[in-house]
Amino acid sequence: MKNVLIIGATGTLGTAATQAILAGTDDQLTLFARSANRINVTDPDREKVISGNVMNDADLDAVLAGQDAVFAALSGNLGAFAEKIVTAMNRNGVKRLVFITSMGIYNEIPASIGASGNLQNNPILRSYREAADVIEASGLDYTIIRPGWFAGGPVNYEVTHKGEPFGGHDVSVSSIADLVKRLVDDDQLYVHDSVGINTPQN
Repeated sequence: MKNVLIIGATGTLGTAATQAILAGTDDQLTLFARSANRINVTDPDREKVISGNVMNDADLDAVLAGQDAVFAALSGNLGAFAEKIVTAMNRNGVKRLVFITSMGIYNEIPASIGASGNLQNNPILRSYREAADVIEASGLDYTIIRPGWFAGGPVNYEVTHKGEPFGGHDVSVSSIADLVKRLVDDDQLYVHDSVGINTPQN
């Protein structure tokens, strides 16, 4: 059993990861979000809900105490969020970080999938790349996840590694949640790696 902190618990991926971890592990969850009143707790013995701001050091210190792993699924200024989270984790002695960015941050999307989604053509990805750079330089036991476009559907995915071409355009939310569940439960799985996740191409 591990203590897992989910930052961004009200979002699509935060919610899906919560359910996957509850169903597939015996981990204890701390669910952290600005609007924590929007979280529907399904297992009060294993879920603790805390409201807070990821840019507030005191809020982060309060939720990081005693955690074994952190999963962050945020939107907005990801570079600044990553700086705050990394600094707070180092301050609190928490090593395992799983962080969502996006496909395309290394210009790894091949033309067959849609190279217009790469950073060189899509400045929206700049903060995603900034976050990845901060995390890769952090010294933490990190895994960066670079998903394709979110889709519905069952758990069915393949993983690519940094330096490899991205494998496909879409990925189901349930697949991302399954990978997150595996990563927070296994400190060595894809550690110090940035992995793309997509639905296998036919």
